[in-house]
Amino acid sequence: MTPTTPRLAPIDPSEWTDEQRDALSGMGDRTEVLNIFKTLAHHPKLAKRWLVFANHILAKNSLSPRDREILILRAGWLAGSEYEWGQHKVIGRNSGLSDDEIEAIAEGTQAPSWSRHDRYLIQAADELDEHCCLSDETWDALSETYSTQQMMDVVFTCGQYRMLAGGLKSFGVQLDPGLTGF
Repeated sequence: MTPTTPRLAPIDPSEWTDEQRDALSGMGDRTEVLNIFKTLAHHPKLAKRWLVFANHILAKNSLSPRDREILILRAGWLAGSEYEWGQHKVIGRNSGLSDDEIEAIAEGTQAPSWSRHDRYLIQAADELDEHCCLSDETWDALSETYSTQQMMDVVFTCGQYRMLAGGLKSFGVQLDPGLTGF
C-alpha cells in the first residue's frame, strides 16, 4: 500500500524559499539534507512546529539513546515504515544496539535475547500500537526503573514515530542514498 514513488517530490534545498530555510533550520547541522526534510519543505509552518517536538523525542528526551531506539525501531517495524527502519537502524547502532538486537526488535518480545527491561520496552511499543494504552503490567514493570518523565517519554516516543510513519508512507518518502530498509 505504500507508494513506490514520492507523492510529494522532495524539494532540493537549493530551491527552498526563505520561509522553508527558516522552518527547517532546526534540523541541526547536516551536510546532506534527508528526504524527510526535503518533503516537509512543502509545509514550512508544520515543519517548523513539528521539529520542536521531534527534536525533543530524538535528542532531548529522558530515555537512554539505546532505549529510545528500541522503541522507535519497534514502532517503525509495526507501522511498516521502511524509511524509519532504515534511518533508525543506523541511529540504533550508533546508540549501542547490535545488529542481532535490531533483528530481534522485528521478532518482538518472543526473541530470547531480551532482558526483562528490554522485553517490556518492546511490549510497550506493541501495546501503544494496538491499544493506544500501556497495560498495568507494562506500566508497573517499566516504572520500577523509570521516572514519571521517562514513562511519559515512552508513550510520546512511540506516538511520534507512529504518527511520522503515517506521513512518511502516505507522502511516499523514499529511503535516502546508502540506507537499506527491511
